[in-house]
Amino acid sequence: MRTVSLLCYLIISVGTTMAWCFHRACSWLGWLKSRMVFIFRSVGNYAPVLGFALLAIRFRGGRGGKDEPETSAENKPLETSSPEKLQEVYCDDLPKAAAGSEVSHQEPESKEHEDEECNGEEEYRVKTTDEFYCDYDSTWETEESQEGSSKRINRPAPSRHYKFNRFRDAARDMQNYRHDYPNTVQSWRKSAPDGMPNLEFYLGRRTSSPDGALISDFHNQWYGQYDTLEFVHTYIQWLFPLEEPGLNYDAKTLTKAEVMEFRQNAIAKKNLLMSYKLMLDFYGIEMCDEETGQVMRSANWRDRFQNLNSHTHNNLRITRILKCLGTLGFPHYQAPLVHFFLEETLIHEELARVKESALSYFMFAVRDKKQRRELIKFAYLNYEHRDDFVWCPKKIQMKWSKLLKEKHGNKKVDMNLSIGNRKAE
Repeated sequence: MRTVSLLCYLIISVGTTMAWCFHRACSWLGWLKSRMVFIFRSVGNYAPVLGFALLAIRFRGGRGGKDEPETSAENKPLETSSPEKLQEVYCDDLPKAAAGSEVSHQEPESKEHEDEECNGEEEYRVKTTDEFYCDYDSTWETEESQEGSSKRINRPAPSRHYKFNRFRDAARDMQNYRHDYPNTVQSWRKSAPDGMPNLEFYLGRRTSSPDGALISDFHNQWYGQYDTLEFVHTYIQWLFPLEEPGLNYDAKTLTKAEVMEFRQNAIAKKNLLMSYKLMLDFYGIEMCDEETGQVMRSANWRDRFQNLNSHTHNNLRITRILKCLGTLGFPHYQAPLVHFFLEETLIHEELARVKESALSYFMFAVRDKKQRRELIKFAYLNYEHRDDFVWCPKKIQMKWSKLLKEKHGNKKVDMNLSIGNRKAE
């Protein structure tokens, strides 16, 4: 009898303990479920803000607007050898062709330079082992190097020069643009608009969003309204649309069909030219020649330059403007504007906070390869510390240095490039 009582007691004790544990487990699971629901709801509520922040970081990363980091042990520029030794390293075996870039798309090049370019291709053949060879920059590609791009070996090791690493990040974006976005992000395709909203806007058939302005309103009411143009950030995507998204989610990206229609529409192109003049005036620049795209300082350039130097987000806007000009039928306007900024930053030493964007982004927005090479040459010959010039391979630099030494010594030289005097094809 006593044994039976003890057994019953044990069974009751075990059952009570198990019931208590089950109750505690249910309570804990209920609490965990409520926390998870709260977390998921919070993420859902703040997802748009988080997405906007990440997109802003993506578009601002590496561009003008950030001060250059101080030189440290990790990003200290490479020690530069003497010109004679560098020339021996980078300029030997000039006739031999190096392998080319990964991207096999051939960039547009004006017909008037074809014969000249064929004769000078030897100059631009660069080995992939060059210290400043950039596999995202097709500026120095030749037909032979493009054919051998799939067999390319001996990639250069990551550079310890922080400027080159920042340029390489920019080169990826600019080459994707120049080759008409072969590496289009899947989300861009999904967000492609129906119809042709950008063309309709430029024909005056719809308003921008969220500003609710017609294209004529921008040209007539916004012209000279510098505070509005500076502090409103939702109009630039409508005035200069691209095939890539911007920070205005109400703006629409261009489609291939829309680009073709826009280029053939005289009214749309006339309005785009007026939009370009609107922004040139905002930056203290005026157009001298609509045929060539030549530009110069405007009468109020000092005040506008000060604003441009103080608000570096305009570097992003200028990059967008250059891309749009090249996409929608004004590629011959690109080089004159870039040359203007190179001259102001490198020769006149104005716009210090625009210089890095001019070198890493503006130059490489130019679609014409011949013009782009001339701009880089102009930048190199007028760069104060040429040992730190990272925007073209060392082999090319040494060839230009030799030419500079023979003709002009070590002085800054304006080569008086004729890039602003070419007509559209």
